[in-house]
Amino acid sequence: MELARALASGLESTGSFIRLSDLESYHALPTVPLSVGLEHGQIYNMPPPTQGVSALMILALFERLGVRQAESFDHIHGLVEATKQAFILRDAHVTDPACMNVDAASWLQPDFLDERANNIDKTSALPWPHVAKPGDTIWMGAADQSGRVVSFIQSTYWEYGSGVVVPDTGVVWQNRGMSFSLDPTHHNALEPGKRPFHTLIPALARLDDGRTMAYGNMGGEGQPQTQAAVFSRHVMFGAPLQEAITAPRWLLGRTWGEDTTSLKLENRFEGALVEKLIAAGHDVELMDPFTSTMGHAGAVSVSSSGAFEGASDPRSDGAAVGL
Repeated sequence: MELARALASGLESTGSFIRLSDLESYHALPTVPLSVGLEHGQIYNMPPPTQGVSALMILALFERLGVRQAESFDHIHGLVEATKQAFILRDAHVTDPACMNVDAASWLQPDFLDERANNIDKTSALPWPHVAKPGDTIWMGAADQSGRVVSFIQSTYWEYGSGVVVPDTGVVWQNRGMSFSLDPTHHNALEPGKRPFHTLIPALARLDDGRTMAYGNMGGEGQPQTQAAVFSRHVMFGAPLQEAITAPRWLLGRTWGEDTTSLKLENRFEGALVEKLIAAGHDVELMDPFTSTMGHAGAVSVSSSGAFEGASDPRSDGAAVGL
């Protein structure tokens, strides 16, 4: 309680709206993850106020496109366009679930997904952008000999969070309140006791081949996009896990301080594919071959026989470690 008083007093002195009563009333909330069934198994992600529903929608919409060739125009274009459909709903509705007038789980129903998939043009890009949200995050996953698998993510939001450290505590306060709008009519408007929208989405999959896989990445707006890239490459198209993470990636929108909202591609993609994407109407921006703009991905899985597999991103200083 002494620490809580020090934190509350220190935050109030900086102009923060947080008070001791907020700390006293806080408690962790057990949540039920959202999930959707795919051809290869069931995938799980976090409910609002996170963007987890978007990650699930992207893969479910993409599966409905019937793409059969990895690394093709259909693969990359299909995932980018599925991302747009998911982000349109996310940006219009996702906030503290207590303040939402729609149920995000309804977006994962087969009929709704069929309808949204029909909005995707398989040959042309939907005009973009919508407003993106920056962020700073790390992801970790773990699996043990009992078959337990954990997908974990944390963030201070921006490199040093809010930049506020209450003296004599060493606690750096995070910055997720940046996601609030000061427009009182906005669905994410700042209100007492309300939780802000955020991008943190540790993912988990229970695959029909008996594996349980935890996967995720940092990168704000790029998190659901990289999850879709890694999952589609590894699970849908059979690429080795490390290859699926190392392969060239893309990002629709803005992250890590980038001001542009273009479709960013690492320049390791084949030139012919890049030209097809441009011809389809995508605003393509080529990036360095292993740029941190694409986020830092990782994955770990355990099979029903007890075999472990892990992979880490060469774009980061992370590692896949067995102990």
